[in-house]
Amino acid sequence: MNGLTQMEELFGVIDQTAIILRKELQCSYLEAVAETGENLFHETVLQNELDEVTQKRLEKEYDKIKLNKYDKETIRKAYQLAILKGMKEATQPNHQMTPDAVGLFMSYLIRKLMAGKKDYSILDPAVGTGNLLTTVLNYEELKAKQAYGIDVDDLLIKLAYVNANLQEHPVQLFNQDSLQPLFIDPVDLVVCDLPVGYYPNDMGAASYKVKAQEGLSYAHHLFIEQSLNYTKPGGYVMVLVPNNLFETEQAPCLHEFLKEEAVIQGLIQLPLSLFKNENSAKSIFILQKKGEGVVPPKQALLVELPKFTNKEAMNQIMTEIDKWFRAKRG
Repeated sequence: MNGLTQMEELFGVIDQTAIILRKELQCSYLEAVAETGENLFHETVLQNELDEVTQKRLEKEYDKIKLNKYDKETIRKAYQLAILKGMKEATQPNHQMTPDAVGLFMSYLIRKLMAGKKDYSILDPAVGTGNLLTTVLNYEELKAKQAYGIDVDDLLIKLAYVNANLQEHPVQLFNQDSLQPLFIDPVDLVVCDLPVGYYPNDMGAASYKVKAQEGLSYAHHLFIEQSLNYTKPGGYVMVLVPNNLFETEQAPCLHEFLKEEAVIQGLIQLPLSLFKNENSAKSIFILQKKGEGVVPPKQALLVELPKFTNKEAMNQIMTEIDKWFRAKRG
């Protein structure tokens, strides 16, 4: 059975059972996806309040599949599809998912950055549903020893928890504001699709070097500082940032902070076709925290990506990127 058919088959069961649970539990479709994911993982119907007929209907659906016959990527994609369906119904603007192509490209860059490291620790401080983090963890040859995810939204963190369980990734998840003190040790790598916009907690921003001189601070600036706070010396931060990162009124302060704390390794502009409009377009920003033996590259990796579907242009770019990494390693 090919991957697509398997993915559709698994999505069909997640979707049908979520629809049943949504009606019976009178909850949102997204909450029902988390509930049905728990049932799939535990191989039983956990909702005691359901009547016998509903339980039997659910069991009949679950019996159609055996999780152990699917690979991690198939599970991730099927679960992601259900979450995307739920997000279309919901109206929360913070419920956005990193496009798959971007996650896979970031995984490729991480493999290059972490070459030679047998195992390492990774953190996503705005983990959302866990899609970007598990995409990276699923990427062959990436040997993360410890993985952490943090999110302030309790529904998203529950979806991430179920997501990690279904794919059998031992991720430690924390439901908290990532811009407050974290309960983890510094990691080798931070990867994140940064929340863009203003941080409403002025008091919480007060201790940050990149805080605004007046008015509200940009959350994405604070996240960059916090990411470096929880990165080991010589470790990397790879984050998705708005294209206008260095063009706003708060940019000079961020620029100064980065000069002191980090080395800019690269800035890769993603294809505009991935985004609804130019204002929401993003780039992959690669930083290395200063530390012993950290040398700035002769030239930062500055790239504007073509459409991911343009294979020839993408191959040329990948050749250039490979060349840059070889030169970096010397």
